[in-house]
Amino acid sequence: MTDPTPQASRQASGHPPGDPELPYEQARDELIAVVAQLEQGGTSLEESLALWERGEELAAICQRWLDGARARLAAATGQPAAGEE
Repeated sequence: MTDPTPQASRQASGHPPGDPELPYEQARDELIAVVAQLEQGGTSLEESLALWERGEELAAICQRWLDGARARLAAATGQPAAGEE
């Protein structure tokens, strides 16, 4: 059985897919690379699906980092975080 994660995606991060320890900046940069590769085209359907799935994982990682940063700012300023009004 072959690994559906594109080689470029694995090399860009140095982490396995879904690694919770992936720093925000690294996840963001890899997401940008994945989007660029999808926009460029020229990949098979299977490769495109694997890239899309990795992009979704990276977007979720970035969102968790941003949500955490928003909560920390809210706590530091004494204001409720977005959606906690």
